[in-house]
Amino acid sequence: MNSKLVGDNISEVEVTHISLGGIWVLIDDKEYFVPFDMFPILRDATVAKIHNVRLARAGYLNWPALDLEVALESLGNPATVPHY
Repeated sequence: MNSKLVGDNISEVEVTHISLGGIWVLIDDKEYFVPFDMFPILRDATVAKIHNVRLARAGYLNWPALDLEVALESLGNPATVPHY
């Protein structure tokens, strides 16, 4: 018997914080910082659009309403980012 993965990715993405410098998202108990300097489209986005984020495929965040996809490996370590 072979088992196949069927359906969408079940990992939840949660926006945990929005600050003057960027946003923090939580995926499977790991937090990532998405800086506005790197992704300025997020700076002027509504809160609703920022919260409308999903894990599009392994290792990529997707904001469909903003037509933005971000590779998790491109994001910095949130422990080194000052909270504004």
